[in-house]
Amino acid sequence: MQPVDLTTLIAAYCELRTTWLPARLEQVYQRDRHTIFLALRTLTGRGWLAVSWHPTAARLHLSDPPPRKPDTFTFSDQLRHQLGGLAFVAIAPVSPWERALDLQFAQRPGDPVLWHLYIEIMGKRSNAILANADNQIVTAAHQVSEKQSSIRPILTGAPYALPPSLTDPIPNLSEPQSRWQERIALIPDALGRQMLKSYQGLSSHLVKAAIASAGLDFEQSTHSLTPDDWNHLFACWQQWLNFLQTCQTGDLSAIYPHWTETGYQVINWNHNPEPPDFKSVQDLLNRYYTDELNGFDFKQLRHQLSQKLSNLLNKLRVKAQGFENRLQESSEADDYRAKADLLMANLQEWQPGMKAIALPDFETGEPVTIPLDLEKNAVQNAQSLYKRHQKLKRARGAVEPLLAAVRQEIDYLEQIEVAIAQIDDYREPADLQALAEIREEFIQQGYLTDPDYKRQTQESTPEFYRFVSPSGFELLIGRNNRQNDVLSFRVATDYDLWFHTQEIAGSHGLLRLPPGAVADEADLQFAADLTAYYSRARHSEQVPVVYTEPKNVYKPKGAKPGMVIYKHERILWGCPQHFTPPT
Repeated sequence: MQPVDLTTLIAAYCELRTTWLPARLEQVYQRDRHTIFLALRTLTGRGWLAVSWHPTAARLHLSDPPPRKPDTFTFSDQLRHQLGGLAFVAIAPVSPWERALDLQFAQRPGDPVLWHLYIEIMGKRSNAILANADNQIVTAAHQVSEKQSSIRPILTGAPYALPPSLTDPIPNLSEPQSRWQERIALIPDALGRQMLKSYQGLSSHLVKAAIASAGLDFEQSTHSLTPDDWNHLFACWQQWLNFLQTCQTGDLSAIYPHWTETGYQVINWNHNPEPPDFKSVQDLLNRYYTDELNGFDFKQLRHQLSQKLSNLLNKLRVKAQGFENRLQESSEADDYRAKADLLMANLQEWQPGMKAIALPDFETGEPVTIPLDLEKNAVQNAQSLYKRHQKLKRARGAVEPLLAAVRQEIDYLEQIEVAIAQIDDYREPADLQALAEIREEFIQQGYLTDPDYKRQTQESTPEFYRFVSPSGFELLIGRNNRQNDVLSFRVATDYDLWFHTQEIAGSHGLLRLPPGAVADEADLQFAADLTAYYSRARHSEQVPVVYTEPKNVYKPKGAKPGMVIYKHERILWGCPQHFTPPT
């Protein structure tokens, strides 16, 4: 994950200073232990400022509204108490060439500053610190004791101290090329590493971009550069310094937020005439870190759910196999009764000391060998066989419903397994939401425990897969059991058509039809192909898919999420290989 460097931070805070000052702080919300959101209102609008001290994603930018979940963090309570209703009047670096900003709050614009919220974006040492007008620390996201750092402890009641100054030279726009080149080429080493060692304010992403723009390589030796190479690289160096100077004067025209192969940049190194990928650095940072952090959460959650599901299914399959073995044994109940009847009809053939007796079958006349207990007579042996017959018969009656329940639970979990398998990688926030809904379902069904879990009083809007059929009809497909139920019993109307793979775990599909419209063969085949694709049979050539009117789809009483029965169905053969998923 690309960290916010000094260049990006300056571009971001210059945008904020130009467009969001002054503003009224209306609300403080803490999403997690690393991120707070400040609701700001200006004369032209309202927005959320995300402030994060995440060890790998520390940042400051305008953001989407935070999720509506309870805020139980002490840090946000303290900020809310001290800063609520005040005016956000200024933002500035705490020191030149430091990745730390001072957000200042006053009663109203023009009044003396009452509070300073220091945001330090320094990798693992990132922090958010609230200090009063006398620069005394009132609270901090991370308190640092003297045992943890004798150089710079951060404690409530102590004065706020600037981060320790760096000793590397400070970049200077007026520095001549000869002196600049002498610093970098002093020690023969890789060009990129020498630049990073020689000056403050640089990051590896920035240096790589500048070197690439000059047509050079990060790893090439400083001694291999020609005079023209040095001239090109110095021109890029000057472009960077001019960019910083221009931004800090309030001119935002030089900011060019765009994607790169490895992340993002805010400088138009190659003077690309195309418009940038984003209108502002705020939009770029919001998109990049939302996707990166969501992707990280997605991988963790998917791994957790997959592991739990695999363990559950393995145990249930072993349990089902045990029941099946017991049923197989109980299928021999009639054999025991037949042998007992045969023995009772031929008591005269028994002799003391016999370990087995061969008697002719009643119907075929073929000899039937019956094992005997030496300590019992013929009648007692027959009674034992009758008892065995009754026991196995009772076992069948007891085991059959147990096996049916286990198989039903396996079918339900296999439905979830398919849903998780279909969401194989993070592409959009809806992917993470779908996994979060599956996790919530696991908790509600008792498969997972979470002491901090609280059921949402207001359910989020489902983000179905959405497609358009050849005739222009909308096709909706659920991403998980919750969405399948919503699709089948809330969204569906009498005019729609409902699709599902026949006796194969998969998603529910709904072809939306306006009143009076009729789907033709191409529409039905399109819906069948996609329904087959979003099922366990994704890799098959042909898959049986049933479709019917939603009024013919029912949820049995007590059925688990996503489990339904249907009637009056018609069958199509879906071809999942005909569908090419979007990248």
